[in-house]
Amino acid sequence: MSPRARLVLRGVVSAALLAAVAMVLDPRAVASRLALLRPGWAAVAVAVTVLQVVASAWRWRYTAARLGLQLPLGRAVKEYYLATFLNQVLPGGIGGDVTRAWRHASQDGASHRGRAAVSAVVLERLSGQVVMITVAALSGLVLVVAGPGRLPAPGAAGLVVLTAGLVAGVLVLPLLLRRLLRLPLLASIARDARTALLGTALPVQFATSVAVVGSYLAVFVLAARCVGVDTPAWALLPLVGPVLVTMLVPVTVAGWGLREGAAGALWVTAGLSPADGVAISVAYGLLVLASSAPGAVLLALIPLGRAREDSGDPGRRAGRPPVGSGAPGPVSPPGGGGSPEG
Repeated sequence: MSPRARLVLRGVVSAALLAAVAMVLDPRAVASRLALLRPGWAAVAVAVTVLQVVASAWRWRYTAARLGLQLPLGRAVKEYYLATFLNQVLPGGIGGDVTRAWRHASQDGASHRGRAAVSAVVLERLSGQVVMITVAALSGLVLVVAGPGRLPAPGAAGLVVLTAGLVAGVLVLPLLLRRLLRLPLLASIARDARTALLGTALPVQFATSVAVVGSYLAVFVLAARCVGVDTPAWALLPLVGPVLVTMLVPVTVAGWGLREGAAGALWVTAGLSPADGVAISVAYGLLVLASSAPGAVLLALIPLGRAREDSGDPGRRAGRPPVGSGAPGPVSPPGGGGSPEG
């Protein structure tokens, strides 16, 4: 299947899944929730995404530095916004990450270090995705302990998550990373991974990724407040991880459709209104898209800046792929659903 056909197919899958959700639920109930959008809560959610992007960009900068690459934090933040926007509007969810890997390798004339630039992006996303999947698994454990149709008690949920989180951070995460690095997809960057993710880098990667994933959970809870859902945060949090992890499945555009279907199903399982779950999920998707607007502005400014660079560097005019083409790099970042996680 050609790349263009895959892009079209993922758009069709998202549309079909959203249509299926609309057939199962009452669209008017979802629309009535969305009509209650509270601008104040939306502003807080967008503010959290700013911190989220800065933390993610810092994690990328740290990962690149471990591999011997220079990346100023200001540039990392700009490139991360650009990648986030492209991941939101391009099917597959990795076009923006491929672009920032290529731009990082080429901006300083360091194209010969392209493999390290690709490794930095792949490993930075892998660090976050391992934590995101761990959070989703722990959340599933909390829901199983609570039982069908019941919300977990605040004390029990907190104790389970805290205990399991400590165990995961100290024991499970290093073992999982080592196993992942044996996959054929990651074989070419295994040496880089040991430098950038394990050893003395592991506590930094783990702490930063926990902060980033925590911001995703916070934005989802804030999305609930945006649409007037006042379910306590402690009851919502165990549901958020499993919903967001569906965005890593590379079959839709930025997780649309798959995320809403998962939200509706999990809200029913917890004895809550599925329309509320879908409305929160839609609000979350819209907030993430709105928060990526700086990336759209940067994308609009790229042609002018590139033209100026090309006029002074004929080598830049020869055969370099356009932003969002997905051409550069021998390895694409794992996952592919939009923002969580990377």
